[in-house]
Order: sequence, then structure tokens, then C-alpha cells
Amino acid sequence: MKSVGLRMLLCAALLIAHCSFLISCSESDEVTDNEFSNWQARNEAYFATLEDSLSRGGSAWKKIKLFTKDENTATTNADYIYIKVLEQGDGTMSPLYTDSVRVSYRGRLIPTTNHPQGYVFDETYEGNYSRSTTGIVDNKVSNFRDGFATALQHMHLDDRWRIYIPYQLGYGTSDYLNIPAYSVMIFDVALIDFVTGSESLEPWASRHW
Repeated sequence: MKSVGLRMLLCAALLIAHCSFLISCSESDEVTDNEFSNWQARNEAYFATLEDSLSRGGSAWKKIKLFTKDENTATTNADYIYIKVLEQGDGTMSPLYTDSVRVSYRGRLIPTTNHPQGYVFDETYEGNYSRSTTGIVDNKVSNFRDGFATALQHMHLDDRWRIYIPYQLGYGTSDYLNIPAYSVMIFDVALIDFVTGSESLEPWASRHW
């Protein structure tokens, strides 16, 4: 997949190390410091607008509570993720926290002046998504950050969602490579495959068409 293949091998290796969440395999164009001015307030304001998208967006939009919060636990808005269904698969089962998943994704920050669609800090494909050409990441659900892991436990096979993760369920108040502190992360994620417990995913080459 051109240069993205090598980048994604590096991404996958670093992803697994220390059970870390997606890493900085970014766009080649630079992000200037002033793009991140007043960043916390801008991200909090952006995330607050998603409630309006939920109320206006119909059945394609959902708000999902953090998987560690049960019905009797007090929550704030930062204990939820928002998702928009881009493509709906035919599956009926969802991965568990202990399962292994195969995903394809593109991760972005909120829109800025220089990046009106949001700065892409990591991706497994270039251009438009295609199952036949995308790169993939295999990992356990438990190895992802809480916001991402929450979404995966509600997805079905071949679902593709746009996931909005508040900074509290991502990297929080710390910078992580080219993801600034207090960043809402926006992921277009496809759940390509998953297996339960200690089972292993089939080699991608045998399923890739």
C-alpha cells in the first residue's frame, strides 16, 4: 500500500507495546502551534455540540456510556462517546473486552483553520476507505483506550462507525506524540473481524480480496 504499509507496520508494533492506543502516523503537512491555542476550551465546546447532532441525526447517531459504568453509577458527559453509523454490517454479535479484533481506521482531531476536516494523526488507509485495499491492526479490545474499547464492544462485524471520543476517554490532559493534550479524537473505524478469548485471528492475506 505504497508508504502507508511501512507506516502501519510501525503503528501496529508500537500500538501493542505497553498496551498503548493508536499512535502518531500523521499527515505529512505540518500542524502549527497556533492551531492549538485555547485547545481545551475548543475541544470541550466541540464535544458539547454533539448532543445536538444526536437529537437531529436520527437513528444513525448514538450515545454510548463508558463500558465500566453501570446503570447505578453517576456519570458526566465525559463518560460517553458519540457515534455515527457510516455503514451497517450484517453481524449480530459484538466483541467482548477480552476478545481480539481486526480493525481499520482513520483518526483525526477536531477541525482547525489549516485542517478543516481535522488533522489526521493516524490511519491504516489513504484516500477513501476500501476493504479490499485497507491496512489493518489486530489487537485485543482491552489494549485500546477506554473510548475506543467502548465503541468496539457495541460494534458488529463489518460495521463502520465514526466515533467521537472525549479527551477524558482518550489521552486526557497529556500530550501524546502529535496528539495534543485535551484532544477530542474522531475515528472512522471498520470492524473487519474478531475472535473470542484465546483464539487467533486468521492471517489477513487469506481473507483479503
